[in-house]
Amino acid sequence: MAPRPVWKGYLKLSLVTCAIELSNSTTYSEKVSFHVLNRKTGNRVKRIYVDSDTDKPVENDEQVKGYEVEGGEYVLMEEKDFDAVRIESSDTVSLESFVEKSSIEQIYLDTAYYVAPGDKVSEEAFAVIRDAMRAKKMAALARIVLHRRERPVVVEPLDDGLLLTTLRYESTVRRPDTVFDEIRKVKVDKDMLDLAEHIIDKKKGKFDPAAFEDKYENALLEIIKAKKAGKKIAAPKKAAKPSNVVNLFDALKKSLAEDTGGDTPKTKSKKSKAA
Repeated sequence: MAPRPVWKGYLKLSLVTCAIELSNSTTYSEKVSFHVLNRKTGNRVKRIYVDSDTDKPVENDEQVKGYEVEGGEYVLMEEKDFDAVRIESSDTVSLESFVEKSSIEQIYLDTAYYVAPGDKVSEEAFAVIRDAMRAKKMAALARIVLHRRERPVVVEPLDDGLLLTTLRYESTVRRPDTVFDEIRKVKVDKDMLDLAEHIIDKKKGKFDPAAFEDKYENALLEIIKAKKAGKKIAAPKKAAKPSNVVNLFDALKKSLAEDTGGDTPKTKSKKSKAA
């Protein structure tokens, strides 16, 4: 069964418009989830909003959102006030310009959604827009209002549909140089670089998402099963701290030998120290 759409509206390219639906591309269903319980009674507990001055509980129908304009002074916002905020991107994803997807730095990519035609009447226009982008190998930049916030997005062909990915605003992205400027410039020895490249070549493979497994969650399930069976849970041993690499070159050769069954390029040993 197709997932329930999270947004319905229109896709627009110049004068061509078609109805579309957005669906989540990921699911957050987990094998392990927890409830908060009262340790004494074993009953589930619930959170209750209370008045910050009177400490009295505030029922759902008495709660309202407020925007602070000055210290302690708020403008109250009802649901109808939010509904009154309508801009073009509230209902329409207008393809404003086209770029190569690779030109968008990965750090700006946020959440992905699947885009499909909203009805049968829209299928032809949808296909024309999709196939035109695919033929030109281009992605479109646009905007959309999601969760009461306008987000810039990139739209690209994916199989028989489109993939829409929200983008982060420039002001919310911390630039790499704020962290990487602290990294010292190191002149890398060519022989050691060659060994590292050989290791990468030997470990080359293909991306297969099915190969990933949440080992932590599996281990957690084993703990839960053991506790349910009344078994005593032993304190885990801490992982041994990795020893400092005294000779990086020899460590690289040893790593390559393990991956190649003992065959390593003929190189002379070099002295190097690394913490």
